[in-house]
Amino acid sequence: MAEITPVTEKRYLLSEKVDATPEVLIVRFKPEDGGRNVFEPGMFMMIFGVDGAGKRFTGRAFSIASDPSSPEMEFFVIKQPVHANQVTTSHFVVANIGDPFIFKGPSGQFKFNPAAEKKVVFLAGGTGLAPFMSMLRHIRLTNAGTDVILLYSVKYPTEVILKDELVRLATDLRTRLIVTVTRPWQAPSQSLQQPGMCNETGHIDANMIGRHCNDLGERTFYICGPLKFVQALKQTLASLNIPNDRVKADVWG
Repeated sequence: MAEITPVTEKRYLLSEKVDATPEVLIVRFKPEDGGRNVFEPGMFMMIFGVDGAGKRFTGRAFSIASDPSSPEMEFFVIKQPVHANQVTTSHFVVANIGDPFIFKGPSGQFKFNPAAEKKVVFLAGGTGLAPFMSMLRHIRLTNAGTDVILLYSVKYPTEVILKDELVRLATDLRTRLIVTVTRPWQAPSQSLQQPGMCNETGHIDANMIGRHCNDLGERTFYICGPLKFVQALKQTLASLNIPNDRVKADVWG
């Protein structure tokens, strides 16, 4: 029987903010009590901001991007998310280093076990890269030797999160890294061409998956991204006769 990671609730402090891309902010937190982070790659946390009186704001789920061995927890945040057709500024953008947050978790069944999965395809959309960063970092640190194909969809070349680290991970792990840009006609002039990365344009579809994966029947597929992205790719994999039990999906970034 698989070990169950207990859900807990405790305070974390914002330790670092990094402008990763024009649209995405990376935020990192340390537990206020200095304790150890406990989670499995692919899981998420509910994060609640706290005001000066200790009242918590509405929480939201974020996939964990860091490896479980890291002293910090890392997340990818859209700076100006759209809710009900209203553009708002993320609380993380205005938060200060040292501000407290309440974390509840970890939670989720989108967990990756490198001992059980030897050949996988990761399908990421936008900030849905986060759990795959956790998985790739974990594979490298544990020397798991997992055979990974990563197809990563972004709107523009400028929106590749942690591009340099992604390329290093792909090189170290011999991962096939494919980045596809869905809006090249709107993109600022910037090339993705560099060693370790294969470029595409357009949305991930059956033809694109087939071009980069000639052993579909041997792999487990993980999908993470916006709802429409996940729904479309689940249908795509069904059209490729991939059984449901070899498709795992998560709907947030």
